[in-house]
Amino acid sequence: MKNRSFLKNKLKLAVLAPAVCFSLMLTSCDKDVTELAPFDRLTEESAFTTPERVELAVNGVYDAAQSGFYAGGAVRGYPFGAAHVEQGDNRGEDMLNLEAFYAITYGSTYNAASANNVFHFETLYAVINKANIVIEGVEKAVASGLITAQVGNAYIGEARFLRALSNHELLVHFARPYNHTADASHPGVPIRTIPVNTPARVEEARQQGRNSVKEGYAAILADLDYAEANLPDTRAAGAKISRATKGAAIGMKTRVKLHMRDWQGVVTEGNKLITGTVAPFSSPIGGYALTASPDGPWASNSGNTESMFSFMNTANDNASVNGSLGQMYNALPGARALVAISPIIWNATFWPANDARRAITTSTTRAIFTRKYRDAATQSDWSPIMRYAEVLLNVAEAESRLGNSLRALSLLNAVRGRSTSEVYTLLVGDNLTQAIVNERRIEFLAEGMRWKDIHRLAKEGKFGPAGIPAKVASAPVVLPQYEAGTGKAVTTAIPFIPYDDFRFIWPIPISEISSNPVLAAQQNPGY
Repeated sequence: MKNRSFLKNKLKLAVLAPAVCFSLMLTSCDKDVTELAPFDRLTEESAFTTPERVELAVNGVYDAAQSGFYAGGAVRGYPFGAAHVEQGDNRGEDMLNLEAFYAITYGSTYNAASANNVFHFETLYAVINKANIVIEGVEKAVASGLITAQVGNAYIGEARFLRALSNHELLVHFARPYNHTADASHPGVPIRTIPVNTPARVEEARQQGRNSVKEGYAAILADLDYAEANLPDTRAAGAKISRATKGAAIGMKTRVKLHMRDWQGVVTEGNKLITGTVAPFSSPIGGYALTASPDGPWASNSGNTESMFSFMNTANDNASVNGSLGQMYNALPGARALVAISPIIWNATFWPANDARRAITTSTTRAIFTRKYRDAATQSDWSPIMRYAEVLLNVAEAESRLGNSLRALSLLNAVRGRSTSEVYTLLVGDNLTQAIVNERRIEFLAEGMRWKDIHRLAKEGKFGPAGIPAKVASAPVVLPQYEAGTGKAVTTAIPFIPYDDFRFIWPIPISEISSNPVLAAQQNPGY
């Protein structure tokens, strides 16, 4: 695999081993990756020799997550600078792919060599490898007295947070959900905790197979527990959202435990971030709270009370005109408008016609588009990972499934009520759980969350599609199908794919299985 750094405005760590390309397995290395003394990068040997360089090394893990590589050296925001939103949305039915960019993902025609899934896999493991290099390097820096244990533990907490985020993203795309088997013993993804940066470790990587899903989730929770224990509650204004914090780690645990169907675990973690018994709720850690308007997180990416963690994009460092959220999703002048809101969700009766979230959109003669991402000119919209609204809805669903309807309803209405007066009353049981799942579709529209919910709910087949949902085709013109909140039927030319179909999960890339005979024998069935 390739391992690159694209930040133009500050020095970042390339963490290069002199004679080896180190990612998860042994895919090819580009010549710019094996350059021994790049002018804008630090070698692995020099990266942990001063406190300033150690911090640059940590920043390099964020850089790998925000702007990894793509075919031909392009930058398209893999894995978390934009691509996790675009891939997560286009695997679902609530966003509408209009052109060829995401056609393979949207139509589920991917294979072991198709670019979207291949580069998602490879760049996620590049993040993991950089995180592992930093963890090992920071541990040595602490042991040598270069930095204090407290500082070092916080840096390791950041690396482990990003590693956990990457491992979970891999599991929701390349493995069946946690409840696919009763004990989650089915194949997950390889869990790597040491860097692949020496010939011996490369050979070891060639022989590693897939861990079980249960083992994968245990590793993720161990990383997040460590991050929670060692990260600060908050940071200075410029880094409060763009660098990991204690609250972000706890919030991620509510997401992970929701996927594990550990309802009490979701509540236990969420309670650390929720004060009060009625809205407005807020967090004693980090001071998180819903913004007054649903547009608040988007009007100020870098400075709002609701965003708990996002990846920063800037005019000098972004997912480019071929990948940025402002270009792909935006229909304002200068944008490419390639991904629209689908009439499937637009027409849904559970989304009131007067809901303020409908105003965060732009209509054209062809379709309706989100306006959450509005900087088409310089592509500086930040890429969202977690908002306080998700914590509230995660806990709401868990409480509903535990039978605690009053609290679940209060949390649900806290999110819904800031956008519409049509809040819910007297809902209990499955009807309440369904309302919460529906609300997630509205609230997190165009944030890449839809596939995560489809993935975790599909096996149950009760509150969401029991597979990959049917979708609206990009042609002909779809605008006449939009009728807000009416429940109008929509033509779905792309058929439903049942959960048991092999296409429900992505294949391990050919670049990986060709290097690792163990993985080759563990390819997802059907590919």
